[in-house]
Amino acid sequence: MKRIIAYASVTFFAACFLLPFIIMIFGSLRDMQYALLSPSYWFSDQLTLENYRYVLSDGIFLRWIFNSVVITVIPVFSQMFFCTVLGYIFAKKVFPGREIIFWVFMAVVMIPQQLLIIPKYIMFSNFGWINSYEALIVPEIWGIMGVFLIRQYLQNIPNDFEEAAKIDGAGDFKIFMKIIFPLSIPVVATVGTFSFIANWNDLFQPLIYMTQENMFPVTVGLASLLGKEGHFGIEMAGSAISFIPTFLIFLFFQRYFTEGIQLSGLK
Repeated sequence: MKRIIAYASVTFFAACFLLPFIIMIFGSLRDMQYALLSPSYWFSDQLTLENYRYVLSDGIFLRWIFNSVVITVIPVFSQMFFCTVLGYIFAKKVFPGREIIFWVFMAVVMIPQQLLIIPKYIMFSNFGWINSYEALIVPEIWGIMGVFLIRQYLQNIPNDFEEAAKIDGAGDFKIFMKIIFPLSIPVVATVGTFSFIANWNDLFQPLIYMTQENMFPVTVGLASLLGKEGHFGIEMAGSAISFIPTFLIFLFFQRYFTEGIQLSGLK
């Protein structure tokens, strides 16, 4: 009886979490001007791909996808590298003020990003970065939480690996590239996954820094599409297309993602 109750509870909560995705998929396959609550309409056999055809034939939507790829892929790879370098330094290297510098970095996480948006906007405006990729790429070159995750992970790796490599004549760069980085693949994949999801789904910052329609990422573009088209089915089709990359990233890297979370001390 306990097992039946447990499975029933898990099934119920899984259905609750899946309901928005079900609405998104079925809504994208219906010619729906507005969201309707009638179950008979939602689960009828009147399926159509017209919404997807309309969205993919719109050049501006493809431009939004391109913008999202640019402002997401570059920070993902830069964070995977630079967070590993910084995490390695804070985990394995001893230098004056190491702990103070690290915890000052961590203190920055406690500052709400909304408080920094006006100073950052003024600074980016002076740099000429408004409506340019730099405003969304440069601040994401590395991430504090990524450094924290990798530092926690590398602290669990014995120092014997480094000492053996130094005896064989390896320098710091060779030790990092040949030993530390390969051993850090699970947590590096975790940092990359976090970075991809955060940058791909970010709405707030692009909404502030991007004012021209051709510079919108897909998140801001979908928000503007709802106001411009006012068509529920088209909006759901665009949302479904936008959801595919994050789903695939998590699907392919979930093994590394889970392992990295467990071994970085956050379980």
